[in-house]
Amino acid sequence: MDINAYLARIEYRGSLLPTSESLRDLQLSHLLAVPFENLSIHTNEPILLQEDWLFDKIVRRRRGGFCYELNGLFAVLLRQLGFRVTLLSAGVARPDGSFGPDFDHLALLVELDDRWLVDVGFGDSFRLPLLLDRREAQPQGERSYQIVKEGEYLTLKERDNNADSALLKAQYRFTLRPNKLSDYEAMCHYHQTSPATTFTQKRMCSIARPDGRVTLSDLCLIETTGNKRRERVLTDDEEYAAVLAKEFGIIP
Repeated sequence: MDINAYLARIEYRGSLLPTSESLRDLQLSHLLAVPFENLSIHTNEPILLQEDWLFDKIVRRRRGGFCYELNGLFAVLLRQLGFRVTLLSAGVARPDGSFGPDFDHLALLVELDDRWLVDVGFGDSFRLPLLLDRREAQPQGERSYQIVKEGEYLTLKERDNNADSALLKAQYRFTLRPNKLSDYEAMCHYHQTSPATTFTQKRMCSIARPDGRVTLSDLCLIETTGNKRRERVLTDDEEYAAVLAKEFGIIP
C-alpha cells in the first residue's frame, strides 16, 4: 500500500512512530477527512473487502465507506506504521435495547503500552481512541464514553455531558476475539442487500468537522455546531450532487 498517498488523503502530517499520540492524531485526521457513507449501495457498486479495492475507492477515488471499508483499510495503514492491530467483531445497539449479531460492526483494538479501542467507521462517535481497560467515563468534548464489562462482552456507551440525565446510551458491544477481514464478508453482503438494514433504506453521507458535523440523509442536509442544529431539505438531485462535492469532496 502507498502509505504516503493514504496519509495525504487524510491530510496527516504528524509523527509516524507507533505511539499513543500519533494513534490519536491519525484517528482524528481520518474522521475529519474521510466520510462515513453508503453511496456505493445505492449505485449498485459491490463493496469488496480486498485491500487493493478499498485503497482505490477511499484513497485514489477519495470516497468514504462504512465500517468494514474504513476500519478495514485503516487497520492496514496502522500495521504498516508498526502498530499491533486486531479486528474486533461488534453488535450494534438497537432501539429496543438488544444488539445486532456478530460481525455487525468492525472495530479495532490497538496494543501499545496500553490497549486502545479505535474506530473510524461508526459515524458520530468518539473522535479519539479510548483506553480499552479503563472502566471510568472518558470525556471527549461535550460527550463522555465508557466501556462497560457485561458478561462476555464489553459495551461501548455514550453520554451527552450537557444533558440533565446521567443516562449512558449503548452504541455497540464487542469481544476481544481476533478476526480476519474475510470473516466480515457475509455481514458486509447483508448490509448491502437486505431491505431490513438502514444502509439500503436511504442514501447517507456524514463527516466530522472540528466544531461539529455535516450529514446528508437523502435530500436532508443536517449541520451541527456544538448544540446547534440546522436542517435544510435540498430541492433535487442536482443540488444533492453539488452538496456532495462541496461538503464531502465526492463527485457522483
